[in-house]
Amino acid sequence: MRALRATSNPFADLHHAGAPLLLPNAWDHATATAMARKGFRAIGTTSLAVAAAVGLPDGASATRDETLRLALILGSQPFLLSVDAESGFSEDPDEVGEFARQLQAVGAAGINLEDALGPVDRHAAKIAAVKDAAPGLFVNARTDTYWIGERGERGERGGRGGRGERRERRERGGAETLSRLDAYQQAGADGVFVPGLTDAGEIAALVARLDVPLNILYSPTGLTVSQLGDLGVSRVSLGSFLYRRAVGAALDALDEIREGHRPGGRTPTYEDIQETGADVARHA
Repeated sequence: MRALRATSNPFADLHHAGAPLLLPNAWDHATATAMARKGFRAIGTTSLAVAAAVGLPDGASATRDETLRLALILGSQPFLLSVDAESGFSEDPDEVGEFARQLQAVGAAGINLEDALGPVDRHAAKIAAVKDAAPGLFVNARTDTYWIGERGERGERGGRGGRGERRERRERGGAETLSRLDAYQQAGADGVFVPGLTDAGEIAALVARLDVPLNILYSPTGLTVSQLGDLGVSRVSLGSFLYRRAVGAALDALDEIREGHRPGGRTPTYEDIQETGADVARHA
């Protein structure tokens, strides 16, 4: 029996708006507030940035408290919040469900749960537990078939082998992806996420087989948001891209200053950043 989906969740409605939901991912209240001021109605968090900020590894279930703390800060703000919860910070479905309940209690509208290519039934049990503990929370179930494993390390799809071998690998990956996502749909997932999937034909084929919205990770060298929308994609996440760009911009500015140049690019004023703190206080 399928769990109830978050059909009355305004965040869910954004996945059926006719154009893909472009979801920027923030890592603190200043970045989230700045994004909201640009008109984004929904904002996600990025587990890489949350982990990097405190010197911990991403994807290692090491940042449960930091993730909840960030959700507490952002959950009361005037935008819809989706939380990147890695694999749920536990292998016990009941503990994952309790974490989801806490996220919903502080104002989160959605949660992202990745399978890390672990057992399908275990991830499905986590999804079901979340829907039981926090029925109104939009569950975005992620599979890592195109992100890790035989197709490459953390987002770099393997490109070795001849054309026939690559086709066979792609077909095998597509079949595994669909099998996993079908199990997650059956468990009650409101949407599904396949980071690392960039091929237009594969994306369109997957959309045609799914009963829930498909989320794709934006790639600066891949399809545009508009092109993904034409394929039927409902949500495009930026993941850690903006955080990595911000770090890159800081390093570029440092190099320019050290070399005697005036740094380029946009620089918010001190008052601009200070005002984001005032926004938090007003909505606390």
